[in-house]
Amino acid sequence: MPDPVRNHTAPQETSSPTNSSHWLTALPVYNEVKYLDDVLDQVLRHSDRILVVDDGSTDGTADKLDGRQKAMPDRIDVIHHTQNRGYGAGLQSAFGYTLDHGYAGLVTLDCDGQHQPHRIPSFIEAAAAADIVSGSRYLKKYEGDDEPPAERMSINRRITAELNERLGFELTDAFCGFKAYSAAALRAMTITNNGYAMPLELWVQAAAAKLRVIELPVPLIYLDLERSFGGSLDQAETRLKYYNEVLEGAIESVRQEGRLPDTVC
Repeated sequence: MPDPVRNHTAPQETSSPTNSSHWLTALPVYNEVKYLDDVLDQVLRHSDRILVVDDGSTDGTADKLDGRQKAMPDRIDVIHHTQNRGYGAGLQSAFGYTLDHGYAGLVTLDCDGQHQPHRIPSFIEAAAAADIVSGSRYLKKYEGDDEPPAERMSINRRITAELNERLGFELTDAFCGFKAYSAAALRAMTITNNGYAMPLELWVQAAAAKLRVIELPVPLIYLDLERSFGGSLDQAETRLKYYNEVLEGAIESVRQEGRLPDTVC
């Protein structure tokens, strides 16, 4: 049986080319030297062109990336941030590169082993019916799913529920980094948050632009349970407070621009 998908907005008349040769796959990375080669090898089997955004890594990731790019200049591109700017900043660089180089769309996935590159074609295929295809670790139960850290799941559920209530979505996973975006969707959004709260701004921007969103199920994989969010954000309540502040700020921004959808409260 095919994996279920979930639509979150009414269909609109848009076109989304699904030829994978016109799509870019991007990986934001920061100190991922132990996963990099394996993940790149897998992505290369399912994507014609890859962009890796190195966000100021200090563990040898940058040198390894340069070696891989030199060996496959027709398949791999690299952007280096001179210092660590944040997860959202890495994705912003990927968004800009996608539009600047005329790709039809962009698939993003993390480089820490959480996402399975063989699913890239499914995301591109699903993008024929959506502006954003967002992975969900909670839409379907897979055999062998890992148990997520309790505080991360709790925050995800609370923030996802608030997004649904305030923006009119029916999301099940607000924070999954495995996504596909049409170029039109990227042009319709203005993303400025550099950190891990960037998805909250993205969802507000998507609602303001009335983008069509589909969730695609992906397995729940955690290989690094000790991954840090940075400083005080490792404390769950501090992180939740920060996420709520970013959400409020993003909603206020579209309100001031006169782009507040009827669904937003």
